[in-house]
Amino acid sequence: MDIIKRNFFRLLRSGALNEYVTLEPMSLFKWHRLIKMLESQHVLGIAAKGIRNHQYDEGQVIPKVIFQELLTAADANEEAERKAFHEESTLSNRFLNRRLHHIRTSERHAIDTSLEALQLLDLIVKNLDCILNSGISLRGILEIGSFLRMKGDKVDFVKLDNWLSDLHIQRFAQLEGSILIAVFNFEQDEIPFVQRTEPAAGKLTLRSLTHTAQDTAEEWHFRQSKTGFVKNNSKAMRRNLRRSMRYVAYAPVETTSNFLRNFARSLSEIEE
Repeated sequence: MDIIKRNFFRLLRSGALNEYVTLEPMSLFKWHRLIKMLESQHVLGIAAKGIRNHQYDEGQVIPKVIFQELLTAADANEEAERKAFHEESTLSNRFLNRRLHHIRTSERHAIDTSLEALQLLDLIVKNLDCILNSGISLRGILEIGSFLRMKGDKVDFVKLDNWLSDLHIQRFAQLEGSILIAVFNFEQDEIPFVQRTEPAAGKLTLRSLTHTAQDTAEEWHFRQSKTGFVKNNSKAMRRNLRRSMRYVAYAPVETTSNFLRNFARSLSEIEE
């Protein structure tokens, strides 16, 4: 991991998890690269909180101009970042999505209801959807980490495990937890739904971080030209297929359904 990414993760740990980790000095060019990386991951606000924890560090590790640029960028992107990860979570497979809806409805009316377990399930599903469509969202992963640190003791993990099993996303949830362990220094016993760490978690995270700008399923796959012919964006399609193949082992049913849904959506957008 290079120095930019090391400082990137340290700032996020400081801002999201209130952990003080010493930063390493970098050139202005590398600091600007880091800010761009924070922007692409929608975590400028988190980093701004983290950088404030370092403003009085000895040795002036963070140049004053970078400190101000980061705070200004965070303010400018605050509204967009707030909305970036707060849509209702759904699953692409309609049968599993019905099951998810049933879980939510039944649990809210249960005698021994565990709202915290439902909240954690929602975060896990949101991250799954984001990962399959746009790559790993560190903002989303950190929301799981923050939730576990603040409310983990109130979660009924037996129920959560049963729900994850019913939705066939146990291993995908385990991957998300393994990312917290691999890049944010969580202990495995802090994440009860991780039975064993996924060895590829760190590598997948770094890859997604590097390719965030391009690694998106929102690009068109098919488009009708002015002449009426249907054009295929093979690059975007290959990227979507590669991402699906990368994660299919963690949730085969949902990953396959997600790819087919995106494929069908692209076809439906062709003008008649």
